[in-house]
Amino acid sequence: MGAAAEASGLLRPGCGGCFPINSTKVLVALSGGVDSAVAAAILVEKGYEVAGLTFQLFTEEEPPGAPAPSEAVARAAAVAETLAISHEVVDLRERFEHCVIDYFAAEYSRGRTPNPCVICNREIKFAALLEAAQERSIPRIATGHYVRVEHCPRKKRHLLRKGLDRDKDQSYMLYNLTQEQLARCLFPLGSLTKKEVYARAAGLGPAATDQKESQEICFIPRGDYRSFLKRRGLRAEPGPIVDRSGTVIGRHEGIPFYTVGQRRGLALSAAQPLYVLELRPADNSIVVGERKELYRCAAEVARLNLIAWPSLEQEERVTAKIRYLAPETPARLLPLPERRARLEFDTPQAAVAPGQAAVFYRGDLLLGGGLIAAVYDSDRFRE
Repeated sequence: MGAAAEASGLLRPGCGGCFPINSTKVLVALSGGVDSAVAAAILVEKGYEVAGLTFQLFTEEEPPGAPAPSEAVARAAAVAETLAISHEVVDLRERFEHCVIDYFAAEYSRGRTPNPCVICNREIKFAALLEAAQERSIPRIATGHYVRVEHCPRKKRHLLRKGLDRDKDQSYMLYNLTQEQLARCLFPLGSLTKKEVYARAAGLGPAATDQKESQEICFIPRGDYRSFLKRRGLRAEPGPIVDRSGTVIGRHEGIPFYTVGQRRGLALSAAQPLYVLELRPADNSIVVGERKELYRCAAEVARLNLIAWPSLEQEERVTAKIRYLAPETPARLLPLPERRARLEFDTPQAAVAPGQAAVFYRGDLLLGGGLIAAVYDSDRFRE
C-alpha cells in the first residue's frame, strides 16, 4: 500500500489486497496472446474452475501483415486444450463496429484524436465478458492486463493500482471501468513482470509464445489510420492551413487525416519546423505553429469516471497522463459541473489533444480519468 494513498484517506492499513472470492468459477478472456494465456494458467494453478472465452471483433479483411481472427481463435483454443479448460468463441463484430469503429471515425471527423482501446475495454471487452459470465452463472471474470485491483471496505469502493511492472502497466487504458466491473475482476498478472510472464508461458506450448508484441491499435496493426479511414469510406474536404494570425500558408487534405502535434506530412515550407496546433472543423481549417506554441497550461476533462472517489468534491493534487505513453506530470484537478473537471498542469504540456484520455494518479493508485474536451493556452508560457 502506497504511503501517499494511505495519507489521502483513500485506504487504511489492512484493507489492501485482493477482495474475497466467494466462488472458484472464473471466466477468462483468451485473446490468443501470451498475457491472457498465462493469466488463465495461473488461475488454473491456484485451483480456480476456469472457462475461456474468445471474442471475434473484426468486421473487414485484415490489413496485410495482421494476424487473421481465425489465427487468434486457434491460438486461444490450443491454450485452452493445454490447460484442459472449456473454450467458447463469441462473435462481437457487429457490436465492435458500432461501439468502436464508428466512434473512431466520428472522432477524427470532429477534429479530435480518439483512443479506441479505452472505449473497447469498457463497452466491449469487460462489458461483454461480464454479460457472458452472468449468462453462464460465473461470478468472476479475468483478463491478462497488468494492473492490480483492491477493495477498500471503509470507502466501500474497488480500487485500481498500476501493475508492478511499470513498463507494462495498463491502468491508463482501464480508467473507464465501473465499480460493478472492478468488483468482479481478477488480474493475475498485476504482480508479475513481463519477463516472468514469458517464463511461465514457456510451458504452454508455441500457441502462447510464438508471437510478437505490438503497441498498435488492434484493427490498425501498422498504425496507418488514414488508409483505414479511407477504406471505410470516410469523406473529407480539403481546406486551408493557417498560422495563428489567420494567414493562409497551405492546404490540407482533410481534417480527419491530421492530429495535434503532427509535424510530418504538412507539405509546408518554413524557416522553422511547423506543427499542428489546432484542428477547426467549424471552418475546416488547421492551425500550425512552432513547437513552442504547442504547449498548453490546462485542459477541460469531460465524461469523468472516478474510481477512488464517488465524485470530485474539491481540488485535488494529482499526477496526470495525457497520452498512454506520456510521462506523468504534477497537476491540480478542480471540479466542474456535469462530470467535468479542469486539469491545470504545474508545467505546460505539449500537444494536449482533445479526444485523448487524461488519467489521474496518486502514487500507484489510479484515481480516475476522462476525455480531454478543450485545452487552454497562456501567453506567459510563450517566448
